[in-house]
Amino acid sequence: MLLSLPNWLIHISSSLEWGIASFLMYRYGTMIRRKDVQRLGLYMIPHWIGSWFVLAYHVSGDTIPVLLDLSETVNLFGSIALLYASLGILKTIKSRSSAGIMAAAGFFLISGRPQSFMGEDVFDLILQISSVVYLTFLVTLILIKKRDPDILSGLTVAGFWFVLVFISVTVFFMYLSTEVRAFPTLSHDDLLHGSAESLLCISNLMIILGIHRQIKRFKNNQRTENS
Repeated sequence: MLLSLPNWLIHISSSLEWGIASFLMYRYGTMIRRKDVQRLGLYMIPHWIGSWFVLAYHVSGDTIPVLLDLSETVNLFGSIALLYASLGILKTIKSRSSAGIMAAAGFFLISGRPQSFMGEDVFDLILQISSVVYLTFLVTLILIKKRDPDILSGLTVAGFWFVLVFISVTVFFMYLSTEVRAFPTLSHDDLLHGSAESLLCISNLMIILGIHRQIKRFKNNQRTENS
């Protein structure tokens, strides 16, 4: 296997964090009785599944390209699901506002420039479509935050946006690894690979802490109302 133990820990941590974030988002939606927020938590699961395909690819020593194809395909549907969920929240906010007047990358990037079982052109197309959909999802999060500042924590929204930092740094490190440091792929460059993946850990941690903050805030409000 190409990854060192510290690098493995970083990869596994980033995947587990996303799963925890999904669970907490669903729990938060249940607590505030918002099915649209519950749906957002559920629709985070495809990206979580995609991350495990990436881990399986690394377990194979980056020798089974079909695992990458599966990861990117799942992530494409995951990005579409996230966008659908965020649009649902936005629609609910609009409905509530109207009622009040009347009576908001592939995101787990693959390391290096790997081979693809279904061909690089198709792989790149899926990755590009997924990126566009995810960017649209990020824009809807801004709209949601603007129209209902209390539904999502600013830290959670910032965490989803911080994925762009992870992607940008990863692309830059891919260039450094292959063109400057002469490694076959970023996966072979343990230092830069782990450094890039650690940014995803930070992103996911921001999402988790933001949701935790909302849950804590809701519980405090409940105690205040009951006292």
